[in-house]
Amino acid sequence: MELTLTGRGYAGKLTGLLDAFDNTTRAVREAGQRPFRVLCTPGFAARWLVPRLDRLSFGDRVRLRVSNGAPSTDFSTNDSDLVIQWADTKVSGVTTEPFMESNRFPVISPVLREKENIRVPQDLLRLRLMHDETADAWAEWFEAAGMEVPDMPRGPVFPNCELATTAAEQGQGVSLAYDAIIRSTLASGRLERLFEAVTMPIVIYSLAYPTTRSDDPMIREFRDWVFTEVRGKHLDHAQATAAE
Repeated sequence: MELTLTGRGYAGKLTGLLDAFDNTTRAVREAGQRPFRVLCTPGFAARWLVPRLDRLSFGDRVRLRVSNGAPSTDFSTNDSDLVIQWADTKVSGVTTEPFMESNRFPVISPVLREKENIRVPQDLLRLRLMHDETADAWAEWFEAAGMEVPDMPRGPVFPNCELATTAAEQGQGVSLAYDAIIRSTLASGRLERLFEAVTMPIVIYSLAYPTTRSDDPMIREFRDWVFTEVRGKHLDHAQATAAE
């Protein structure tokens, strides 16, 4: 016996539906035991994700993986369930959901600020400015501060804003930090904000996960938790401590 052409088409569709049903059933059954693997940058992990994980219902089962460069969204090779990627680059077969945008402003260590007596934006031109290769925005910030774009003071160039901000924490100069990421560091007093001028906000982080796993319970819960945190339903730990 052989299936007719119509029968083969029906069988193909039915097989796909049964596979999807099986995958969904396995995901629900295993959600209470399996680890949840998140891939992100070290800076995002340290300054935003890790301080909040105790508020995620399955935070103790998160297996955090960090990437030296831009995290890969090739889920066939990155050994992750979900990626927190820079910006919002679209990839075929991957659902991308921007969840965080931010402006930028200069930050400096309290010791260096007192030593250099920083009062006006022009004072920055006699300091070392930390630059980053990903999205250096010093020219934009000086324009926002009402200055003509100057010849930039010489300073080190880092592969990302996190390393530039770390250098500023160590008193090596001034960096442009993203407001959405730096709040707990400012609250701790390790860095101080300089001036009111800010750059235009841009999308800085997105969630990325395989579109075929959009109904995965852990992905859905992690996604909802991230958006809740970003909307400010909870204070940062450092902010809560400062408020007390």
